[in-house]
Amino acid sequence: MSATTTLEGNLTREPEIRYTTLGVATTTLGLAVNRRWRNAATETWEEETSFFEVVCFRELAENAALTLTKGTRVVVTGRLVQRNWTDDEGRRRSKIEVMAEDLGPSLRFATAEVARQTRAPEEAIDSDPF
Repeated sequence: MSATTTLEGNLTREPEIRYTTLGVATTTLGLAVNRRWRNAATETWEEETSFFEVVCFRELAENAALTLTKGTRVVVTGRLVQRNWTDDEGRRRSKIEVMAEDLGPSLRFATAEVARQTRAPEEAIDSDPF
């Protein structure tokens, strides 16, 4: 079972692309999602921001790194994944990430020029290279 989600927000930093030892492209993105509402009791506008780490693989990772920049408004569809590890001091740590299945600029406030990529023959389709 997986938890699929769609998020719309702004990139908080430039995309960071890396390659695994097997040559698989991996890009991480910081995403800020704002929620704004009117408080009925005080009749003032309130705002809350949530921050997410988004991870992309393969062609999606390369395309994201080549076309997106800090501040770009994007729409991300993916699944939530929790990673667990032990830090250098021996404490157990945990982090929830969005493993992107699709990603693109939001066209609500911007325009985009689309250039179709030619696809190479693919191995088994899986968004997680591990």
